[in-house]
Formats: sequence, C-alpha cells, structure tokens
Amino acid sequence: MSLQVLKPGIHSLLQDGGRFGQHRMGVTTGGPLDRTAFRWANLLCENAENSACIEVAVGGLVLQSTVRTTLALTGADIPLKINKQPAALWQNHSIKPGDLIELGFARSGSRAYLAVSGGFQAEPVFNSVATVPREALGGLHADGSPLKSGDIMPCESSDNVTGWHLPVNLRPDYSQNSVLLRVVLGYQQEAFSDAQQQLFFNREYSVTKDSDRMGYRLKGVAMIPSVDGILSEGITLGAIQFPPDGQPILMLQDRQTMGGYPKIGSALSVDIGKLAQLSAGGKVRFESISIEQATLLLAANEKQFSADWLKPIKTSN
Repeated sequence: MSLQVLKPGIHSLLQDGGRFGQHRMGVTTGGPLDRTAFRWANLLCENAENSACIEVAVGGLVLQSTVRTTLALTGADIPLKINKQPAALWQNHSIKPGDLIELGFARSGSRAYLAVSGGFQAEPVFNSVATVPREALGGLHADGSPLKSGDIMPCESSDNVTGWHLPVNLRPDYSQNSVLLRVVLGYQQEAFSDAQQQLFFNREYSVTKDSDRMGYRLKGVAMIPSVDGILSEGITLGAIQFPPDGQPILMLQDRQTMGGYPKIGSALSVDIGKLAQLSAGGKVRFESISIEQATLLLAANEKQFSADWLKPIKTSN
C-alpha cells in the first residue's frame, strides 16, 4: 500500500516535525520550512500534527496510488490534478488504487505540503524521518536523498476520513512578494551601533539565489559589527547572523548547529514560513519586538491550529 513516484519534481523531500535533541552531536533539526502549511496538511488528513508529509519545492511531483487513502495539499499555490481533473488545495480528497496525482508548478509561494492519512511511513534516524541532504540523514532511504522516480512511498489504507477544507480567510496569503519578519534582539545587538540598527529596521532586503533550507541569504544595507567574530555558539532557528561582508543570513531548519558570526537577534518562529515561501528577488523587512510580545504572538498563533476551524466539504446529492 503506497504512492509511487512517477516524477519527483524539482526538489521533493520527506519531512516530519523535525529531529530534536541531537544538537550536542552536531545533528540539525530539519523538518518543514513552512510549519503552518505543514500542520494544516496533517490536520486536514486527521493526522497527528508531526506526521510525515512530502515537502514539494516549486512543483512537478507526479504520483500514482496503489492504496485507498485521503490526501491534502497545502502551502504554495501549486495546481493539483487527480486523474487529470483539477482538485482544490487546502482540502482533503479521497484517493483509490490507480489514481494519478499531478502537481503543476507554483504560481505564488514556493513550497507545498502533501499529506496522506496516517502520514508516510519510513525508517526513522534519530527518532525522525526528516530529510536533511546536507547531513545525509533521513528521508525515504535514510540517506538524506530527495525523492526520485520509482520511489515507493508506503502509507496506510484509510477510507473513513471526513471531507474537510480550511476556510479561505484562515489560509496564509502567498500572493505578495514581500514579508515583514518580527525580530527579538539578542545580547549581541551591542555589536551593532544604534545607527546601524535603525538602518536595519528601516530598510528592505532582497532574497538572493544562494538561499536554501540551511539559510536565506539577503542583500541590502551592509551591517558591519564592531567585532570580527565571536566564539562559536549554538544557532537557533531564525537567528540573523552577519558574516564579514555585512549581508544578513537568516538561519533555517537545516542550519549548522554552531557558528561564530555575530547575530543581531532572531526572527519570530511563526514568521519563518512566510520567508521560506519567497523565491529569489523577494523582499524582506524587519520589525523589532520584545520577548513579551513574542510570547503573546506565539500563544495567539497556537490557537489557530484546531480541527474546530475546519469545515465539512459540502457534497451535492
């Protein structure tokens, strides 16, 4: 019982919630870049929120089913077809053996999440199947490799999931090519002058083509800290570090676990998905917030993830 990969698309990775508790060994977290879309995909399939999905970059994935199951596609605006017929995003669909599932290419956003009932099954590495190509860990073959043609994606048989969709007003909007990221300043902010910080929070940066799952490299006003470097220390998700050229790098799920570049602070985790949906040329602005504000924003964000927000799909008689 499985979905077979006929075409792997641009860069499709098996991702669950991530690999935690291994930084002491230099093993990074991995997991979905857009955790909001990832969580909704699983909720639409009535899964545990960290169940394994396929993270699809840009599009082009084609699958064929050998199982009766339910699937949902969330995230970037990537056209979905089932047996050559258009199918809606942000809702679940019943699938039977022989069905053809085709993903086109993104019209806005850059990453989508394909979930199936019960999640995709693979052998975990350090308690996770999250794919980290840089570390050759996780994924379908436990070696960090992306999906390839001919891969068999094991999943459970299921035909009793209710038809659900997420109302439009609750879906993230990826149509804009610019995002605002909220930042909690860190103790190394003192390495940047008041004038530099004013520039940083009042100027626009562009996403460069060198961005990836490890980190998004931005280009804009240069920020040269008063120190050349620091003793290597742990790097958190969303850390904004400045190498010698003064151009910021915002660290993402596949980041290294240690680093010695000065950091002005960290972007709020719930904003990371918006950044990850931008492609090269996308625009980024920053806003400073307090730890107290960040705590309230995180709590408010958690309230949105409830099956109570999902609505039954209306069917015609």
